[in-house]
Amino acid sequence: MNDRAKNWLSFGHQQQNWDIDQVVRELRGARQAWRQAHGRTRELGGREFPSREALRDIVEALSGVLFPMRLGPPDLNESSEDFYVGHTLAQALDALVKQLQLELSYSARLQGLSDTKSEQHAVTIARGLAAELPRLRRILDADVHAAYVGDPAARSVDEVLLCYPGITAILYHRLAHHLYRAGATLVARIIAEIAHSDTGIDIHPGAQIGKGFFIDHGTGVVIGETAVIGERVRLYQAVTLGAKRFASDADGKLEKGQPRHPIVEDDVVIYAGATLLGRITIGQGATIGGNVWLTRDVLPGSHITQANSQNLTGAPHLR
Repeated sequence: MNDRAKNWLSFGHQQQNWDIDQVVRELRGARQAWRQAHGRTRELGGREFPSREALRDIVEALSGVLFPMRLGPPDLNESSEDFYVGHTLAQALDALVKQLQLELSYSARLQGLSDTKSEQHAVTIARGLAAELPRLRRILDADVHAAYVGDPAARSVDEVLLCYPGITAILYHRLAHHLYRAGATLVARIIAEIAHSDTGIDIHPGAQIGKGFFIDHGTGVVIGETAVIGERVRLYQAVTLGAKRFASDADGKLEKGQPRHPIVEDDVVIYAGATLLGRITIGQGATIGGNVWLTRDVLPGSHITQANSQNLTGAPHLR
């Protein structure tokens, strides 16, 4: 036993009486009260929900599958590249099926349905993602290229892929978006939040984003669930594509899934700190200046600054 271990053991013997048993009992009571209040009175045994830790490992493995010589293991060489990709992909898909099955089984039980087909459904979703990976790789190549040509500080596409948080965020998003559209919305959301935690970029997995997408710097960018972004769009830090208001039903509950975020057409540039709210359309080739607040449509090719957006507040379109 080393000295550090001995010190920890010695420290443990000197610990105070923390009344652990009492705290455990009270925490059990709090859990039971919550479960009863939410109609979860039966213990199903085992974990019901996908694991954030497991999904982080899966997405990191899939990143290596997509870019083995950049995001794969440090000792990989080209001669073993295909073996690594095949082996890692098989392991990642097996692990993904387990996480998908947890979500699908829970969802079925919540609706009072049988979960007997959850494993088969999970395999189908995972198989679909695997088949989509070559196409996603080509789209991600366009994203990496857009970052390289769009940033004078970038010295190589390798630097972009290894260092840029915007690329990490969009890579995770493209995986999450596919899963979201396949019906694995919780797994997709967890993957999106892993990217958010790692990069400071918050992209809802429901957002539709075209190829050649570049987020420069990235910290504080927020892209909402129903946002639609075209091709070759560039955003800078602290840009928000958000909702202006939230519609409610007759009972006052928020209506879910309604289009409420901006549509950004091809070749748009949005500079740092701009806030675009509601189901507005930013026309092709428009430029939105820093710290602009927009709640109205913008015509194609427009150049919007703080000054001219304030002068045209009442106009149906900004130019």
